[in-house]
Amino acid sequence: MSPDPLVPQGTALPSQCLSVVVPCFNEGRGLDAFFARLEGVLATLQGLDYEIVCVDDGSRDDTLEVLRRHAGRNPRIVALELSRNFGKESALTAGIDAARGDAVVPMDADLQHPPELIRALVAQWRAGSDVVLARRASRETDHPLQRKAAGWFYSVHNWMSECHIPRDVGDFRLMDRRVVEALKRLPERRRFMKGLFAWVGFRQTVVEFTVEARTSGTSSFNLRRLWALALDGLTSFSTVPLSVWAYAGFGMAALSFLYGILIIAKTLVFGVEVPGYASLLTAVLFLGGIQLMGIGVLGEYIGRIYSEAKQRPVYIVRERYGQGAAAPVAAPQEARHAAE
Repeated sequence: MSPDPLVPQGTALPSQCLSVVVPCFNEGRGLDAFFARLEGVLATLQGLDYEIVCVDDGSRDDTLEVLRRHAGRNPRIVALELSRNFGKESALTAGIDAARGDAVVPMDADLQHPPELIRALVAQWRAGSDVVLARRASRETDHPLQRKAAGWFYSVHNWMSECHIPRDVGDFRLMDRRVVEALKRLPERRRFMKGLFAWVGFRQTVVEFTVEARTSGTSSFNLRRLWALALDGLTSFSTVPLSVWAYAGFGMAALSFLYGILIIAKTLVFGVEVPGYASLLTAVLFLGGIQLMGIGVLGEYIGRIYSEAKQRPVYIVRERYGQGAAAPVAAPQEARHAAE
């Protein structure tokens, strides 16, 4: 193991280290309470040192200043400042790339993920699990429409994709170092982390928890962002939306053929009828709508191919704060090529 800049020179390194990765966006008001609870829990883990890797994802409040203050207070806290707002999936990727522990726990800073559950996650990891999932016992804190939409998403995604996402499991989990290294080898730019977590597999265990109320602020995920995230999940792990239009086209052709036979039979028996303008217009508009929908789905996949082909980095780190700031942060593509 290489020297750890978080630990003063001359100090013996612990046998194991736990990294907690915390993406932050406008979380300044609640960070003091978050660190108080989290550090209290981590200090009780016997035989396990820790580091807390916080990623400021272009916050517009005082999140970065609060993170810098805590990084100066505790040498085990490192703050990464991204050059702009890249989104939670990219910020989470940045934190996982920077984490150096034997196990990594991604979690939110709003205390809806209770830090006390980390003890149970670590216990299951020490018992032999590679991944310990934190599953919500209920979704009572969500809006009824949000609960319904989440249920639909899991059902549709798991029906369409060979990679099944566990229901009611978010980013809060514990991953062994082997799992983290496997994640670093995945080169996607449009990253749907729940799907990537599930895709790598490994031996998994589930621990249930109750979601707590937010200590401050509101969720930054509005309907538009949730819809975009759902589209990323569906298109990243399934080509069924493309295949559907082949079957739809075959079905339309079969119905048209049968209808054509019916028209010929009626003409032979009853003679020629005056064609109906309304029915013709309806058929044209219906088929036109079907074609546009198919083109739209095709465009979603082409757009993602275009995004991947440009090979832009998932994130850019503007600055790193804390006593571990001298440790280099490899660009995502460099780290993944090195792992290969």
